[in-house]
Amino acid sequence: MSVNALAERGYGQAVAQTRTPRSIEYDVVARTTHRLKAAAQKGKLGFGALAEAVHDNRTLWTFLAASVADDENQLPQQLRAQIFYLAEFTRLHSSKVLKEGASVRPLLEVNMAILRGLRGGQTS
Repeated sequence: MSVNALAERGYGQAVAQTRTPRSIEYDVVARTTHRLKAAAQKGKLGFGALAEAVHDNRTLWTFLAASVADDENQLPQQLRAQIFYLAEFTRLHSSKVLKEGASVRPLLEVNMAILRGLRGGQTS
């Protein structure tokens, strides 16, 4: 086994243990946003990939809505309400993307705003 492989193996677990919930949220939203953007760029030939990416994005936002609806969520009430509203918007606009061919751009813009918020709150 190479030195690099040993280092990755040894330090990989330490890195995984030091990740914050916020950094994990950022990564999930970023990956979902990237997939959504990449699928949209394929045009009509990539409709299957787009449908899958829209579904994954909708699933993410359903999870976020459930999370902020939980009484034990510690985010400020106004922020929780805004996130819930964005989840509802995402649900409705996702249907328009799939059924009517609406632009994916609003979904990407919402996700990018969330990414900016998550990144802005990090101290590292």
